[in-house]
Amino acid sequence: MSEPSLLNIDYGVGGVTTELRPRQLGDDLHSESMVLNMGPAHPATHGTVRIVVELSGEKIINADVEVGYLHRGFEKMCETVDYNQVFPYTDRLNYVSPIINNVGWCITVEKLLKIEVPKRCQYIRVLMSEISRICDHLTCLGASAMELGAFTVMLYMIQAREQLWELIEEVTGARLTISYCRVGGLKADLTDGFDGRVRTAFRNVREIIAKCDRLLTRNRVFMDRMCDIAVVTAEEAVDYGLTGPILRASGVNYDVRKAFPYSSYEDFTFEVPLGTKGDNYDRFIVRMLEMEQSMRIAEQALDTMPDGPISVDDPHVVLVPKDEVYNSIDGMINHFEMVIKGVQPPQGDVYVPVEGGNGELAYYTVSDGSGKPYKVHVRAPSFIHMGIMKKMLLGHTISDVVPIFGMINMIGGECDR
Repeated sequence: MSEPSLLNIDYGVGGVTTELRPRQLGDDLHSESMVLNMGPAHPATHGTVRIVVELSGEKIINADVEVGYLHRGFEKMCETVDYNQVFPYTDRLNYVSPIINNVGWCITVEKLLKIEVPKRCQYIRVLMSEISRICDHLTCLGASAMELGAFTVMLYMIQAREQLWELIEEVTGARLTISYCRVGGLKADLTDGFDGRVRTAFRNVREIIAKCDRLLTRNRVFMDRMCDIAVVTAEEAVDYGLTGPILRASGVNYDVRKAFPYSSYEDFTFEVPLGTKGDNYDRFIVRMLEMEQSMRIAEQALDTMPDGPISVDDPHVVLVPKDEVYNSIDGMINHFEMVIKGVQPPQGDVYVPVEGGNGELAYYTVSDGSGKPYKVHVRAPSFIHMGIMKKMLLGHTISDVVPIFGMINMIGGECDR
């Protein structure tokens, strides 16, 4: 028989009322359990998540997890605009690594169009995606360290992230919501001297990661708080549909970049870090190791960056240059048609996954032949990963709730429906 919910919801005339129900325990220490709300006001719960835990002393014996709402309506909003106007919405899914969201949407629409972008465009997308992935992991690990009291580690990691965000801003024009990609290409090419600035930043990032490793990963207090906490076996990880660092921490070797290469990832040599136990400590270390692999991929992209255009040469997919708009009737007509009608893929549907900062990020998109998507669905890893939160909490203590939640790395923007 399944556990009764902690929430007894009565849909009465006055709306929804929630009655929390402690229960008689009958053990030697506690005669009655206690029900406690963590969030949404708790600073670690992102303002939307509510975790209701039932406690016997400090031990969690039951839990309800409510992800809450940001009321963004990503999927329906995408169905009201043309394909290129979707990019600002994708920025706000996992807003810590938005370039990966952009790239995923690009490849989805390009698959509908049955086109392939130039090699230089593919390499730049890989380069910027890996820089973005490092920023994602630095944010997750820095915040999680801070929540366990390692404030110095957080300051170091945010310092490293700032150097990478400056690189992103240099190329895209924005730090966070970048809207950098375009269907069929990119907004802009790399800036002059970008190669050298990336290598300098990576040297600094590696030094900072090494400092954090010395400060934290063999620290006895940190290990006591993370080791053997929220163990997820390989079988459980697969059953719950986990992907990304959480899945790989349980020892399952699955990475979209290896299993289903896109944007020329097959050209790059890199390793997929794996854990052995699937606990919080493994999840932390896997992300630490992935940052080095991302820098390795980015450096290979810089070393072998092809010359050539950054967009396809098709006025029905990419806006023509402004000098053509101003100086030729064909250029002006093509510009107006693209602005008014947008890209118009043929009828069909596609599912395209990419490796996001938290796992497999995918778009299922249906085209009816018009300039707007007929149907959009996003497979957001954060939403799926929250499904195992309750199982990870049971049997642990109230002090473990925040680090467990931190290692899931739920991003409200992509978790929201």
